[in-house]
Amino acid sequence: MNSNAPLLVVVDAANVVGSVPDGWWRDRKGAAERLRDRLASDGVPGVDGPVEVVLVVEGAARGVESVAGVRVESAAGSGDDHIVDVVAGAGARPVLVVTADRELRRRVGELGAEVTGPRSVRP
Repeated sequence: MNSNAPLLVVVDAANVVGSVPDGWWRDRKGAAERLRDRLASDGVPGVDGPVEVVLVVEGAARGVESVAGVRVESAAGSGDDHIVDVVAGAGARPVLVVTADRELRRRVGELGAEVTGPRSVRP
């Protein structure tokens, strides 16, 4: 791994937002924006050093804008497939994927990514 490259943190927005039954389903885009804003202001708890955060949104949350500190990518199709593509495109840099999705965890793990659950970025 290239230790000079900042850690790439890829967040599965649908999975993280869906991990807490707080009414997110009434406003999926708004829920994704709140997650984005929390990541931009608080960073990724427990991660020291430089990081690049990519929030992958899909479905009704598409169209959430990027902000300073968080790049938002709207998946054209499956959010999981898009996350796998982001991880595959990271090359040798270290990657941390935030999701509880078992199949996605397996797929990105095979590409060398570390994985953590939604609680790592949700209060």
